[in-house]
Amino acid sequence: MEEENKVEEIQEEVVELQEEIKTENEGIQISNDVVAVIAGVAVSEVQGVSGMAGGFAGGISEVLSGKKNLAKGIKVEVNENNARIDVNIIVEYGSRIPDVAFEIQNRIKKAVEGMTGLKVEEVNVHVQGVNTDMIKEENGKDNTEESNNN
Repeated sequence: MEEENKVEEIQEEVVELQEEIKTENEGIQISNDVVAVIAGVAVSEVQGVSGMAGGFAGGISEVLSGKKNLAKGIKVEVNENNARIDVNIIVEYGSRIPDVAFEIQNRIKKAVEGMTGLKVEEVNVHVQGVNTDMIKEENGKDNTEESNNN
């Protein structure tokens, strides 16, 4: 009987604490753009990501403003205390895509939840392309070395 009373008291305390937390955070709204920038910084730290795949308008605004758009290629939906994030990336040739995508998901979830307090429900990674510039550079070096040897 005593144990049941203790359990009920603890449950009541937990409910009270949850209500206090809800009222403390009621006035705070975090913009989707802020979440997108946090996610963009997290993605930029992942090895194997060549760049972000944004739309045409994003590329134009980046050129005109001269600033790097950290939210490029990222779409965020925030509902109450939950967030859904879509990331469009270009991977480097030779990178293992599932590993890169898994690392992106983990880093975004950790960064967004840590900085905003939002619960990240989904992080969808869309691979839009593969950067093969490194292969072209390597092939170009091999050809110039061969022509110098002849």
